Amino acid sequence: MRLKFSVVFLIWFVVSCSSPKPEPLDKLAESGLSQSELNDKILGMIVGSAIGDAMGAPTEMWPREDIRATYGFVTSLDTMIREVSPEGIWIADLPAGGTTDDTRWKLLAGEYLLTQPSSELHPEDFASHIYQQYKVYFDHLSELDSSDKKGIENAFLRVGWLQEWAKVSQPYIQNDLSGYADSLGRFYGGEMVCAGLLYAPSLGAYFPGNPKKAYEEAFKLSIYDLGYAKDLSALAAAMTAAGMKKGATIDSLLASQKLDPSHYFQSRLVGRTANRILQDAIWIASEAKSKDSLGTYFDPETPALNFAFEQLDLRLQDMPFHAGEIYLQTITAMIYADFEFMNTLIFLTNYGRDNDTTAALAGGILGAFYGFDALPEKEKIQVLSVNKSILNQDLKKLAKDLSDHMSR
Repeated sequence: MRLKFSVVFLIWFVVSCSSPKPEPLDKLAESGLSQSELNDKILGMIVGSAIGDAMGAPTEMWPREDIRATYGFVTSLDTMIREVSPEGIWIADLPAGGTTDDTRWKLLAGEYLLTQPSSELHPEDFASHIYQQYKVYFDHLSELDSSDKKGIENAFLRVGWLQEWAKVSQPYIQNDLSGYADSLGRFYGGEMVCAGLLYAPSLGAYFPGNPKKAYEEAFKLSIYDLGYAKDLSALAAAMTAAGMKKGATIDSLLASQKLDPSHYFQSRLVGRTANRILQDAIWIASEAKSKDSLGTYFDPETPALNFAFEQLDLRLQDMPFHAGEIYLQTITAMIYADFEFMNTLIFLTNYGRDNDTTAALAGGILGAFYGFDALPEKEKIQVLSVNKSILNQDLKKLAKDLSDHMSR
């Protein structure tokens, strides 16, 4: 009996020593944050992104002339007199504070992170999480009575939102490399859309104070991105993580943009496109502000703001939701506004194009940097209220669940 016990113990000892152990989730040590500070920054990321989304959503894709004619120079939240769409709002004519798919993606990514037992993220799990959510929407559609026109319309919005993503997810989960490559090549018509940038701040917040790790894990999960969009998604996550370290500064945020774990700088003949975008953003912001000696950078008639907008116009892509265009506008706005939260969103909202996405991306990064308590009171209360009472999205609860999960 004693010999049998010894053999069993030896087998257990060898297996336990040789099997790789998942990396623990405790993020407080590397970030220097207390539990309450971690929760404040995660909530800041979610709500900051939602504020940006809500500011841009009423005029998403509008030309600047139309924004100015209808809303004037936008400096706060406004109502959304617009139709529903899969990627847009799901309830028509939302009050100020309502949000679109830019907030839904931060939440969907956050819910995925709650399923992860360690700091090593797995793209297969992420693809499965998205595909399962799509199946829930699809199955619900098939259960509806044909006479329920409103229910069918609402179900179609949800199915349509994740339809393109499901086409890529399914072959990826099945390890069908040919099918995955084919589906990814036709994702939203083959455009280099800003897929990963929609959820990158949520991934970055999962690695507070560790931008390199955030970059590496976000790059792994950029399975819906093409080309250098993967690099941009990872850099957005890295900047979010950099801002979540105790004592982080603006220099910390900018320093994260030099990280290159995937070696894009070594790309033959091309180099690193993300770095050229950063240099363009720095030049545009600096040159624009030199045009206004009075420092009235956010007066709608200032030559500084008009110069910045004109320079961004010269660098437009075919599609407003092109990842490179989204990132250039976002980084330019942050630098131009000296990384101040509301001024960054004002810049992006009034510039136009895909302004709910750019403002949501900037709002998520800066919300993580400043934390929820430092966000503008009126806007954050409005966004929290509308999302919970009308859209059934409890932003506070998700932030609390995530911070608890990360510091267990």
